[in-house]
Amino acid sequence: MPKITKITTQKKNTQRYNIFLDRGEGEAYAFSVDEEILIEYMLRKGQEIDEPTIEVLVEKDGYHKAYSLALNYLSYRMRSIKEMRTYMREKEYEEDKIDFVVDRLVKEGLLNDQEFAVALVRTRLHTSSKGPLLVKKELIEKGLTANEAEQALEHYPFEDQVEKASKWVEKKLRLDGRKSFKQQIQKVQQTLMQKGFPQDVIKIAMEDISDEKDNDAEWQAVVHQGEKALRKYSSKAEGFELKYKVKGALYRKGFPFELIEQFLEEYVTEE
Repeated sequence: MPKITKITTQKKNTQRYNIFLDRGEGEAYAFSVDEEILIEYMLRKGQEIDEPTIEVLVEKDGYHKAYSLALNYLSYRMRSIKEMRTYMREKEYEEDKIDFVVDRLVKEGLLNDQEFAVALVRTRLHTSSKGPLLVKKELIEKGLTANEAEQALEHYPFEDQVEKASKWVEKKLRLDGRKSFKQQIQKVQQTLMQKGFPQDVIKIAMEDISDEKDNDAEWQAVVHQGEKALRKYSSKAEGFELKYKVKGALYRKGFPFELIEQFLEEYVTEE
Protein backbone atom coordinates (compact mmCIF):
# COMPACT_ATOMS: atom_id res chain seq x y z
CA MET A 1 0.00 0.00 0.00
CA PRO A 2 1.35 3.48 -0.85
CA LYS A 3 2.84 5.39 2.05
CA ILE A 4 3.14 9.15 2.54
CA THR A 5 6.84 9.94 2.71
CA LYS A 6 6.77 13.73 2.71
CA ILE A 7 4.35 16.65 2.93
CA THR A 8 5.59 20.09 1.83
CA THR A 9 4.02 23.51 1.73
CA GLN A 10 3.70 25.06 -1.73
CA LYS A 11 5.84 28.17 -2.19
CA LYS A 12 3.22 30.23 -4.01
CA ASN A 13 0.30 29.19 -1.79
CA THR A 14 1.00 28.30 1.81
CA GLN A 15 -2.55 26.96 2.19
CA ARG A 16 -1.79 24.10 -0.19
CA TYR A 17 0.40 21.05 0.38
CA ASN A 18 2.27 18.67 -1.92
CA ILE A 19 1.94 15.00 -1.02
CA PHE A 20 4.81 12.60 -1.83
CA LEU A 21 4.20 8.84 -1.87
CA ASP A 22 6.27 5.69 -2.05
CA ARG A 23 4.47 3.08 -4.12
CA GLY A 24 7.35 0.62 -3.86
CA GLU A 25 9.60 2.39 -6.32
CA GLY A 26 10.89 5.20 -4.12
CA GLU A 27 9.55 8.62 -3.18
CA ALA A 28 7.71 10.65 -5.83
CA TYR A 29 5.28 13.55 -5.95
CA ALA A 30 1.70 12.23 -6.10
CA PHE A 31 -0.82 15.03 -5.70
CA SER A 32 -1.60 18.22 -3.82
CA VAL A 33 -4.41 19.15 -1.43
CA ASP A 34 -5.74 22.22 0.30
CA GLU A 35 -5.11 22.68 4.03
CA GLU A 36 -8.79 22.02 4.75
CA ILE A 37 -8.56 18.55 3.19
CA LEU A 38 -5.21 17.86 4.84
CA ILE A 39 -6.77 18.49 8.25
CA GLU A 40 -10.04 16.68 7.49
CA TYR A 41 -8.25 13.47 6.49
CA MET A 42 -5.43 13.95 9.04
CA LEU A 43 -2.79 13.30 6.40
CA ARG A 44 0.70 12.84 7.86
CA LYS A 45 4.11 11.48 7.05
CA GLY A 46 4.32 7.67 7.39
CA GLN A 47 0.58 7.18 6.85
CA GLU A 48 -0.46 4.35 4.55
CA ILE A 49 -3.15 5.29 2.08
CA ASP A 50 -4.91 3.12 -0.49
CA GLU A 51 -5.55 4.05 -4.12
CA PRO A 52 -9.36 4.52 -3.76
CA THR A 53 -8.73 7.05 -0.96
CA ILE A 54 -6.16 8.83 -3.13
CA GLU A 55 -8.78 9.12 -5.89
CA VAL A 56 -11.28 10.57 -3.42
CA LEU A 57 -8.72 13.10 -2.17
CA VAL A 58 -7.82 14.21 -5.70
CA GLU A 59 -11.49 14.51 -6.68
CA LYS A 60 -12.37 16.40 -3.52
CA ASP A 61 -9.44 18.73 -3.99
CA GLY A 62 -10.69 19.49 -7.50
CA TYR A 63 -13.89 20.83 -5.98
CA HIS A 64 -11.92 22.82 -3.43
CA LYS A 65 -9.71 24.33 -6.15
CA ALA A 66 -12.83 25.48 -7.96
CA TYR A 67 -14.17 27.00 -4.75
CA SER A 68 -10.87 28.78 -4.04
CA LEU A 69 -10.83 30.20 -7.57
CA ALA A 70 -14.37 31.50 -7.08
CA LEU A 71 -13.40 33.14 -3.78
CA ASN A 72 -10.53 34.91 -5.52
CA TYR A 73 -12.93 36.11 -8.25
CA LEU A 74 -15.21 37.50 -5.54
CA SER A 75 -12.32 39.27 -3.81
CA TYR A 76 -12.30 42.07 -6.41
CA ARG A 77 -16.02 42.92 -6.23
CA MET A 78 -19.45 41.39 -5.75
CA ARG A 79 -20.67 39.09 -8.53
CA SER A 80 -24.02 37.83 -9.73
CA ILE A 81 -24.71 34.11 -9.95
CA LYS A 82 -24.68 34.34 -13.74
CA GLU A 83 -21.30 36.11 -13.71
CA MET A 84 -19.87 33.39 -11.47
CA ARG A 85 -21.17 30.57 -13.66
CA THR A 86 -19.84 32.27 -16.80
CA TYR A 87 -16.42 32.77 -15.20
CA MET A 88 -16.18 29.15 -14.04
CA ARG A 89 -17.15 27.89 -17.51
CA GLU A 90 -14.46 30.09 -19.04
CA LYS A 91 -12.01 28.36 -16.69
CA GLU A 92 -13.30 25.07 -18.15
CA TYR A 93 -14.77 23.62 -14.97
CA GLU A 94 -17.36 20.88 -15.28
CA GLU A 95 -20.99 21.73 -14.50
CA ASP A 96 -21.06 19.57 -11.37
CA LYS A 97 -18.17 21.54 -9.87
CA ILE A 98 -19.80 24.84 -10.90
CA ASP A 99 -23.06 23.78 -9.24
CA PHE A 100 -21.15 22.78 -6.10
CA VAL A 101 -19.32 26.12 -5.95
CA VAL A 102 -22.42 28.24 -6.61
CA ASP A 103 -24.54 26.33 -4.09
CA ARG A 104 -21.87 26.64 -1.41
CA LEU A 105 -21.33 30.35 -2.03
CA VAL A 106 -25.09 31.00 -1.93
CA LYS A 107 -25.45 29.09 1.35
CA GLU A 108 -22.52 31.05 2.81
CA GLY A 109 -24.10 34.33 1.74
CA LEU A 110 -21.21 35.18 -0.57
CA LEU A 111 -23.41 35.03 -3.66
CA ASN A 112 -26.71 36.90 -3.40
CA ASP A 113 -28.25 38.37 -6.53
CA GLN A 114 -30.51 40.84 -4.72
CA GLU A 115 -27.67 42.23 -2.61
CA PHE A 116 -25.51 42.35 -5.73
CA ALA A 117 -28.22 44.26 -7.59
CA VAL A 118 -28.64 46.86 -4.85
CA ALA A 119 -24.87 47.36 -4.65
CA LEU A 120 -24.61 47.81 -8.42
CA VAL A 121 -27.47 50.32 -8.49
CA ARG A 122 -25.89 52.39 -5.72
CA THR A 123 -22.50 52.25 -7.45
CA ARG A 124 -23.93 53.41 -10.78
CA LEU A 125 -25.88 56.15 -9.01
CA HIS A 126 -22.80 57.60 -7.34
CA THR A 127 -20.06 56.91 -9.90
CA SER A 128 -21.63 57.07 -13.37
CA SER A 129 -24.02 59.11 -15.49
CA LYS A 130 -26.25 56.12 -16.29
CA GLY A 131 -29.98 56.50 -15.98
CA PRO A 132 -32.22 53.82 -14.42
CA LEU A 133 -33.24 52.18 -17.71
CA LEU A 134 -29.61 51.53 -18.62
CA VAL A 135 -28.88 50.23 -15.12
CA LYS A 136 -31.88 47.90 -15.37
CA LYS A 137 -30.59 46.59 -18.70
CA GLU A 138 -27.19 45.96 -17.13
CA LEU A 139 -28.76 44.04 -14.23
CA ILE A 140 -30.75 41.82 -16.59
CA GLU A 141 -27.61 41.13 -18.63
CA LYS A 142 -25.95 40.01 -15.40
CA GLY A 143 -28.65 37.41 -14.85
CA LEU A 144 -31.29 39.12 -12.72
CA THR A 145 -34.96 38.95 -13.57
CA ALA A 146 -36.84 42.09 -14.58
CA ASN A 147 -38.69 41.98 -11.26
CA GLU A 148 -35.45 41.71 -9.26
CA ALA A 149 -33.99 44.60 -11.25
CA GLU A 150 -37.07 46.74 -10.55
CA GLN A 151 -36.79 46.06 -6.83
CA ALA A 152 -33.14 47.08 -6.84
CA LEU A 153 -33.96 50.29 -8.71
CA GLU A 154 -35.94 51.44 -5.68
CA HIS A 155 -32.50 52.53 -4.50
CA TYR A 156 -32.29 54.94 -7.47
CA PRO A 157 -35.12 57.32 -6.44
CA PHE A 158 -36.88 59.65 -8.85
CA GLU A 159 -35.40 62.81 -7.32
CA ASP A 160 -31.87 61.46 -7.81
CA GLN A 161 -32.69 60.65 -11.43
CA VAL A 162 -33.85 64.23 -12.03
CA GLU A 163 -30.80 65.66 -10.27
CA LYS A 164 -28.40 63.54 -12.31
CA ALA A 165 -30.15 64.34 -15.59
CA SER A 166 -30.24 68.08 -14.77
CA LYS A 167 -26.53 68.10 -14.00
CA TRP A 168 -25.86 66.39 -17.32
CA VAL A 169 -27.91 69.04 -19.16
CA GLU A 170 -26.05 71.82 -17.37
CA LYS A 171 -22.72 70.22 -18.20
CA LYS A 172 -23.36 69.40 -21.85
CA LEU A 173 -25.47 72.29 -23.13
CA ARG A 174 -22.81 74.56 -24.59
CA LEU A 175 -24.22 77.43 -26.59
CA ASP A 176 -22.12 78.40 -29.57
CA GLY A 177 -22.39 79.94 -33.01
CA ARG A 178 -22.49 76.71 -34.97
CA LYS A 179 -25.76 74.94 -34.09
CA SER A 180 -29.29 76.13 -33.49
CA PHE A 181 -30.57 76.18 -29.94
CA LYS A 182 -33.24 73.67 -30.97
CA GLN A 183 -30.59 71.35 -32.38
CA GLN A 184 -28.57 71.55 -29.19
CA ILE A 185 -31.62 70.76 -27.07
CA GLN A 186 -32.50 67.78 -29.27
CA LYS A 187 -28.93 66.49 -28.95
CA VAL A 188 -29.03 66.72 -25.15
CA GLN A 189 -32.43 65.00 -25.03
CA GLN A 190 -31.18 62.24 -27.31
CA THR A 191 -28.11 61.73 -25.13
CA LEU A 192 -30.23 61.51 -21.97
CA MET A 193 -32.41 58.88 -23.64
CA GLN A 194 -29.31 56.91 -24.66
CA LYS A 195 -28.10 57.10 -21.07
CA GLY A 196 -31.29 55.45 -19.89
CA PHE A 197 -33.35 58.27 -18.43
CA PRO A 198 -37.15 57.98 -18.81
CA GLN A 199 -39.15 60.66 -20.60
CA ASP A 200 -40.74 62.11 -17.45
CA VAL A 201 -37.29 62.68 -15.94
CA ILE A 202 -35.98 64.26 -19.14
CA LYS A 203 -38.98 66.57 -19.32
CA ILE A 204 -38.36 67.91 -15.82
CA ALA A 205 -34.61 68.22 -16.41
CA MET A 206 -35.27 70.27 -19.56
CA GLU A 207 -38.04 72.48 -18.12
CA ASP A 208 -35.97 75.61 -17.53
CA ILE A 209 -33.68 75.16 -20.51
CA SER A 210 -35.34 77.92 -22.54
CA ASP A 211 -33.93 80.42 -20.05
CA GLU A 212 -30.46 79.49 -21.31
CA LYS A 213 -31.10 80.63 -24.84
CA ASP A 214 -28.64 83.23 -26.08
CA ASN A 215 -30.08 85.27 -28.95
CA ASP A 216 -26.67 86.49 -30.11
CA ALA A 217 -25.35 82.93 -30.22
CA GLU A 218 -28.43 81.83 -32.12
CA TRP A 219 -27.94 84.56 -34.73
CA GLN A 220 -24.26 83.63 -35.08
CA ALA A 221 -25.32 80.04 -35.66
CA VAL A 222 -27.82 81.10 -38.34
CA VAL A 223 -25.12 83.07 -40.13
CA HIS A 224 -22.62 80.22 -39.80
CA GLN A 225 -24.98 77.58 -41.17
CA GLY A 226 -26.52 79.95 -43.70
CA GLU A 227 -23.16 80.80 -45.23
CA LYS A 228 -22.35 77.10 -45.44
CA ALA A 229 -25.61 76.53 -47.30
CA LEU A 230 -24.86 79.43 -49.65
CA ARG A 231 -21.46 77.97 -50.52
CA LYS A 232 -23.09 74.60 -51.14
CA TYR A 233 -25.95 75.77 -53.37
CA SER A 234 -24.65 78.96 -55.05
CA SER A 235 -23.00 76.99 -57.85
CA LYS A 236 -26.20 75.09 -58.57
CA ALA A 237 -28.90 77.71 -58.12
CA GLU A 238 -29.53 81.43 -58.00
CA GLY A 239 -32.26 83.93 -57.23
CA PHE A 240 -35.46 82.53 -55.80
CA GLU A 241 -34.31 78.92 -56.16
CA LEU A 242 -31.11 79.60 -54.15
CA LYS A 243 -33.12 81.39 -51.48
CA TYR A 244 -35.54 78.46 -51.30
CA LYS A 245 -32.74 75.89 -50.89
CA VAL A 246 -30.96 77.92 -48.18
CA LYS A 247 -34.23 78.46 -46.37
CA GLY A 248 -34.93 74.70 -46.38
CA ALA A 249 -31.41 73.90 -45.14
CA LEU A 250 -31.70 76.32 -42.20
CA TYR A 251 -35.18 75.09 -41.32
CA ARG A 252 -33.92 71.51 -41.14
CA LYS A 253 -31.20 72.72 -38.75
CA GLY A 254 -33.89 73.81 -36.32
CA PHE A 255 -33.63 77.60 -36.59
CA PRO A 256 -36.72 79.72 -35.90
CA PHE A 257 -38.54 81.13 -38.94
CA GLU A 258 -37.95 84.79 -38.06
CA LEU A 259 -34.15 84.37 -37.91
CA ILE A 260 -34.12 82.45 -41.18
CA GLU A 261 -36.04 85.28 -42.85
CA GLN A 262 -33.65 87.82 -41.37
CA PHE A 263 -30.65 85.94 -42.75
CA LEU A 264 -32.21 85.60 -46.19
CA GLU A 265 -33.02 89.30 -46.28
CA GLU A 266 -29.49 90.31 -45.33
CA TYR A 267 -27.43 87.69 -47.17
CA VAL A 268 -29.41 86.42 -50.16
CA THR A 269 -30.72 88.38 -53.12
CA GLU A 270 -33.15 87.23 -55.77
CA GLU A 271 -31.45 89.01 -58.64
